Amino acid sequence: MQKAAAELGYRPNEMARGLRRRSSQAIGFLSDEVTTTPFAVAMLAAAQTEAARNGFLLITVNIGRSPNDADMERALDSLVQHQVSSLVVAHMFHQEVEPLPGLPETTIFLNCRATSGSFRSIIPSETAAAYDATRELLAHGHTRIAYLGDDTGLVASSLRLAGYRQALAEAGIRPDPRLRLGVLPRVSGGVHGGELLDLPDDVRPTGVFCFNDQVAMGFYRAARQRGLSVPHDISVIGFDDQEFIASELDPPLTTMRLPHAEMGKLAIQTLLGHDTSSASWQPNGTGEVARLECPLVRRASVTAVRPVRLPA
Repeated sequence: MQKAAAELGYRPNEMARGLRRRSSQAIGFLSDEVTTTPFAVAMLAAAQTEAARNGFLLITVNIGRSPNDADMERALDSLVQHQVSSLVVAHMFHQEVEPLPGLPETTIFLNCRATSGSFRSIIPSETAAAYDATRELLAHGHTRIAYLGDDTGLVASSLRLAGYRQALAEAGIRPDPRLRLGVLPRVSGGVHGGELLDLPDDVRPTGVFCFNDQVAMGFYRAARQRGLSVPHDISVIGFDDQEFIASELDPPLTTMRLPHAEMGKLAIQTLLGHDTSSASWQPNGTGEVARLECPLVRRASVTAVRPVRLPA
C-alpha cells in the first residue's frame, strides 16, 4: 500500500485533513478482502452493527489483495470525498503492515499489527489459543501430540507453533520433530498430513492440533483413507471455527474460534472513544495492541487417549 501511495504522489496531508473533518457521521473501512471473504466477514458485520448503533455509517472500500495504483487512488479519494471522521484498516488474515503515510493516529488496524506509528492494532491472541488447544489434548491424556502447521509464512504460523511448544514444555514433554509437519493451510495440506499416521507405533500421534479447520478437514479424510476413525482412533482439534466446516464435519470439530466479531466491534468502540480498558491494551512500539481471546469450542473430535491401531 505504501509503495503504491508513493508512486501515485498522493498527498498525505490532504488525506489526513479529509479524514479529520467531522462534518459527516461516517467511518471508513479500508480492507483487502474482508468485505468479500466468508472467513472474516464477521469483522465487517460487527463493525457495521456497532457503527449504526452509535449513529454512524460505515463506508467500506475493498482494494483487493494486490492493489494497483488505480485501486489505491480510487480507495483513498473515495474516503476523502466522503469526509469520514475516522478509519479502520482491516485484513483478511492476521499480518503485520507498514501504515500508509499521513494516516491520522486515530486509525485502527484490524486483524493486523501496525509496525510503526502511534496506532492501535486489534489482533487475535494466536499463541494463547494454540496453547489452549494443545492443553485440551493434554487434558484428555494425550502426550504424543502432532502439530500440522502452515508452511507458507503466515504470521499466525509461528505464533501458534509457540503456543503448542509452550503447552508441551509445561507438561514436561519434549517436542518430537517427527510430530511437526508444515503443510499448505487448506484441505490438501491436511490430506498430506496423513503421513503422520504412517509413523511407527511408538511415535504415531494420538492427538493432532491443526493450523486451521481446512487442514483438519483434510486430516479427517486422510484418517478415513487409512481405516481410522475420529476421535476413537485419533483426536483432532482445529483453529478458526469456520462456518460450514467445523460444525458440519462428522464428527463435528472441536476448534478454537477466531474472535472476528468481537474484534470488529472493539475497533468501532475504540474509534468512538468508548471505554475499552477491558481489552487489556499493551505497548506496541509507540502504539498499542489488543490481543483478543480465541474461545475453545468443544464438539466431538477429541476424546481420551487410546492407542492408534492400523488395520492389518
